[in-house]
Amino acid sequence: MTADRYRYGPWREGPDPLAPPVDLRAALEALGRDVMEGSSPRAALEELLRRGAGDTAGLDELTRRLWERRSRIQRRHNLDGTLNEVRELLARALEAEKTALFPDPSDDARFREAQLDALPPGTAAAVRELAEYDWRSPEARAAYEQIREKLGQELMESRFQGMKQAIGQMRPEDTERIRAMMADLNDLLLAHLRGDDTDERFRRFMAEHGEFFPENPRTVPELVDALAARAAAAQRMMNSMSAQQRAELAELMGNAFGDPRLAEQVATLDANLRALRPGEDWTSSARFRGQDPLGLGEGAQAMSDLAELDALAEQLGQSYPGARLEDIDLEALQRQLGDEAGVDARRLSELERELRRQGLLDRAPDGTLSLSPKAMRRLGETALADVVGGMRAQRGERDTASAGAAGELTGATRAWVFGDTEPWDVARTVRNAVLRTASVGSGRVRFDVSDVEVAETEQRARAAVALCVDTSWSMVQDDRWVPMKRTALALHHLVRTRFRSDELQLITFGRHAAAVDIAELTALEGVWEQGTNLHHALLLAGRHLRRHPGARPVVLIVTDGEPTAHLEPDGEAVFEYPTTQRTLRKTLAEVDNLAKLGASVTVFMLGDNPSLAAFVDVVARRGGGRVVAPDLDGLGPAVVGDYLRNRRTRH
Repeated sequence: MTADRYRYGPWREGPDPLAPPVDLRAALEALGRDVMEGSSPRAALEELLRRGAGDTAGLDELTRRLWERRSRIQRRHNLDGTLNEVRELLARALEAEKTALFPDPSDDARFREAQLDALPPGTAAAVRELAEYDWRSPEARAAYEQIREKLGQELMESRFQGMKQAIGQMRPEDTERIRAMMADLNDLLLAHLRGDDTDERFRRFMAEHGEFFPENPRTVPELVDALAARAAAAQRMMNSMSAQQRAELAELMGNAFGDPRLAEQVATLDANLRALRPGEDWTSSARFRGQDPLGLGEGAQAMSDLAELDALAEQLGQSYPGARLEDIDLEALQRQLGDEAGVDARRLSELERELRRQGLLDRAPDGTLSLSPKAMRRLGETALADVVGGMRAQRGERDTASAGAAGELTGATRAWVFGDTEPWDVARTVRNAVLRTASVGSGRVRFDVSDVEVAETEQRARAAVALCVDTSWSMVQDDRWVPMKRTALALHHLVRTRFRSDELQLITFGRHAAAVDIAELTALEGVWEQGTNLHHALLLAGRHLRRHPGARPVVLIVTDGEPTAHLEPDGEAVFEYPTTQRTLRKTLAEVDNLAKLGASVTVFMLGDNPSLAAFVDVVARRGGGRVVAPDLDGLGPAVVGDYLRNRRTRH
């Protein structure tokens, strides 16, 4: 093809086809973080949309821009434009006429001067008084005619958007054409108000007068909607003026195009529209306090913009029942804030839609949202990747997916890394080479190191693992809540994807302990409740280990406080602070029971509480385990690393 057959220009047919795809992984990570901090999935989704994602502005930022634009309109403008222009034109006409009369010594000239000096002080009254005056000065006559033309244009522009540009320089026949259109329009609206069949009449009306309606309404209701919105904006503008300004403008409009019948037709039009659309806002007002004057038509447009901004703010707020991002009027948003705002809103809508479409959010029959198993897997994958990165940073090791040296295939593969000893997956290696060479148009398949994939292996030994996490209020208060949950997510994902034969039990303990699944732990909210019942947690851990007698028993405890509660035989949790010997004895008795099962008990101590440090040292000695005191960033690597170390230890 030759170069002249190509044409380049801006894309105007929808979303940018070259825009990067929505980053679902980052969005899901943000959702998961908020859920782990205690938000419901619905609230987390709403927060994500309000906050935005990546370079996409959120609903809060778009709303801020709307209110900023609204404030700017009111701070910059006032509504004196038409009155000021009429006053200036009137002063110009009077000055030109007096200049022309001054050299004339005749009585007629003096009489005319007296007429001009006796004009009423009000602008509207003076314009009305001069309607029959025979101007001596051509310049004065032109200025006065310009007043009539200006008033007519402003009156029409206030009711018909774009009319000022459409009518241009007025001629007498143009005035009659507008008056005829107004009369036909009022007849059409009156017939519609009576309930008559107006379809044929509407078609004839548009065929004859369609030039005055660039929005091209297709039905009478569409025509009424457009006209009523504009008329209501004009009325709100009048409401925003002082009583004196309103009275003066109303009187001036009788001189629009020098034909009082036009003002009567406008009044009839407003009455018909009020009857047809009583729900429009005909009564409110706004305060304009700027220096830039607006004419009648410009003022009506400013009021329309304010109404549109208010409607958009409500749509972006999403606070009404059944609200959806699809409700946002993208065309209106682009009119008010520019194309970039429309792109941001469209991408937010796409993000919400993709989260649902790809099954990352589940909706229960009652309408509540929850993170789906697919979402939990992705969150676990991210958490595990962070943990592995932390382990490498702490120990200087490379990332390795080898789960043991026994050589049992897991069914998963990964890219080869220098130093790997696992067997190659030949089929996938050849496939990678074929796809890579085909993508660059090569006719011959050549192998590259990047093509090689190896088969993952794991140890044959099984482990029964109980991860006991402290959910007392101090974990929330000291910002340990989310790191604890991310650690559990990482360990859960590691076991489910790399060590499928292992049995992991998640146990939470506050005043009571409970065995939970990963979704429950992720969505768990912090509750103000006194008590750290490690005794109950160890009871549940022991029950889990006994259900899997052939597996290596591993117990991991994450806590920031010594035990202050224990379980009585009747199931009642007894809280005592400071901790008592009875609570300590019952807790350590369960540590001894776990030791009899051969369990390795490791305590991850958060914080620097001296009494906690003394207690966990005793636990480590009696449980045959150890104590780890990581910082919050190192909690995940410490727990996962200890799990891997324990399951590699010989029976």
